[in-house]
Amino acid sequence: MQTSLDPEDNFGAPPSPRRNPSQKRSRERQERILGVATRLIASKGSDQLKMSEIASLCEISIGSLYQYFPDKSSIILSLAQRYNAESRRCIQVALEKVHDSQSLEVAYSELLDLYYQVITAEPVMRDIWSGMQADKQLLDLELQESRIAAQMLTRAVLRAFPDANEQQVSDAAFLVWQLGESTMRLAISCSEAEGKRLVETFKRMSLREILHPTLADSLNSFT
Repeated sequence: MQTSLDPEDNFGAPPSPRRNPSQKRSRERQERILGVATRLIASKGSDQLKMSEIASLCEISIGSLYQYFPDKSSIILSLAQRYNAESRRCIQVALEKVHDSQSLEVAYSELLDLYYQVITAEPVMRDIWSGMQADKQLLDLELQESRIAAQMLTRAVLRAFPDANEQQVSDAAFLVWQLGESTMRLAISCSEAEGKRLVETFKRMSLREILHPTLADSLNSFT
């Protein structure tokens, strides 16, 4: 049985910080910690992120830092969650406009282009993405976000092609989105020119599947 994931749900979110920043001062301190961590990751990379340096730059004790984040992994997960939430919002806004095959092609193509531009322009997001394969929690988070994005894409495809088989569209959307994540990861590890070519190639390949969702039904009728 397939469980429906609402894009507004906090599904797959990383563990909450130890202290719930209910008061304004606590919220501000948590934001300062994440802001410092973001700058350090941008300049040094997440591998070089040290809790002691974060505490020093935030002008708090290491004990106070641990009250908010038990380790650097929890900081990275919190940042990943924020990037995912913004990405989810962009996907939802773009795909809500889809009503036929032409608008589907435009929305999907623009999303891929935007995704690649953001990843290449944002060093922290690029760093987190590059390390996802080595971190099970980040990998699980990526998989869960792919399921959410795939459901939004499925709904868009079905609006454009209401006679398509919903299960087949859902399976294809999930596969396309997960392969898209892998493609982006590969693209940012290559030269800029090659990365752009890879993204364009994936766009052409995936559009053939997305824009012909009834083809699988036609092929099945011959088996």
